Amino acid sequence: EMPGTYYSLYVIDPALGGTETILGIIGFVSFLALALVQFPGGYLADRHGRKWLISTMTFGVALSYIFYALAPSWHSILVGAMVGGLCLIYQPALLAMVADSLPSEKRGMGFSIITLITRVATTPAPAVAAFMITFYEFVPGMRICYFILVALFLIAATLRSRLRETVGEGGSIDRREFVSSYPRAIKEGVAVWRKVPRSMTYLFLSNLVGTLGFALGMLLFNVYAVDTYDAYGNLVHESVLHISTVDWAILGMFLFVTMIIFAIPVGKLVDKVGRKIPILLGLGLLAPSSLLFVYGDLAKLYICMPLFGLAQILLMVGFSALQADLVPKEQRGKIIGSSNFVNYIIMALGTLAGGFIYEHVSPQLPFLIPVVFVVPEILIILFLVHEPEKREE
Repeated sequence: EMPGTYYSLYVIDPALGGTETILGIIGFVSFLALALVQFPGGYLADRHGRKWLISTMTFGVALSYIFYALAPSWHSILVGAMVGGLCLIYQPALLAMVADSLPSEKRGMGFSIITLITRVATTPAPAVAAFMITFYEFVPGMRICYFILVALFLIAATLRSRLRETVGEGGSIDRREFVSSYPRAIKEGVAVWRKVPRSMTYLFLSNLVGTLGFALGMLLFNVYAVDTYDAYGNLVHESVLHISTVDWAILGMFLFVTMIIFAIPVGKLVDKVGRKIPILLGLGLLAPSSLLFVYGDLAKLYICMPLFGLAQILLMVGFSALQADLVPKEQRGKIIGSSNFVNYIIMALGTLAGGFIYEHVSPQLPFLIPVVFVVPEILIILFLVHEPEKREE
């Protein structure tokens, strides 16, 4: 979250030579790399266990951020994004391990507590980023943020090596097996959808529509909102909303604080009333929060952020809990891997299209299209997704 506060502005800074379209290209490559490892990631997580994959590849993610820290131009960030995407092969394993570890009747609260802990840890990040770019100037400050990120990921990788396996004995994977497992992983990743309830398929389709909408603008929020200046006070990037870098950091912290406040109540709500109602509430909040952002100013953004934060938590906790309810433990890695594969392909295409639309068509359009997509999402969840009578363990 620390360098992420200003990541897109870093890419399009004249020192690195990027544009909004190039930002979309980097997003495309990153998500495409991430998509390519989801099938083997899910397959290996179910076959060899979660722990080894998680701990080993987190070291790879840490090293990928060196490309960001030392980048002489946007081309280095492109390489780092590709390497980082490939190393995130552990994502299905991590998500499956979390689902494995939570009892079915407490999943809503469990996912909320995870969100709470994450947001408490990341709340100071925008302030640190703002301090770095103010004290050391924009580009040097961002480089320092990325070096700090490398160190933090190395610490996380070390801690993850102490995780307890949740399926089987686990164990390392040799290179030959990894290569040979890819065709089998794709085959099993597709076939596994015949073993889960149809509601899981419709839940996935609804999420896919939302993913495409979100991907269009996901890399462009601070480009749209934040002005940047050089050391002499000259305007480097002029945004639409003309928010300062310091105000953007404060807004980021405000978003995290509101998510912390909502985390526990949302978890209780998901466990008490079921999963669908929170998901529908979250979808209903996306439209007003998006419109407040597009046509906003600083005051409106302080209304937009808590709405968006609440929507995020409702959707994330509700979706995660319902997915775990519908999918048996022994199939979770493959389901997560195969669904992530399609999601990341859609995100790759969405970020590519979003960057082009922003630069060459309209800055507002990448944020307005998702408002339209909310309608089919709600209809799918409302009429085609049904919660199971008995939740999977």
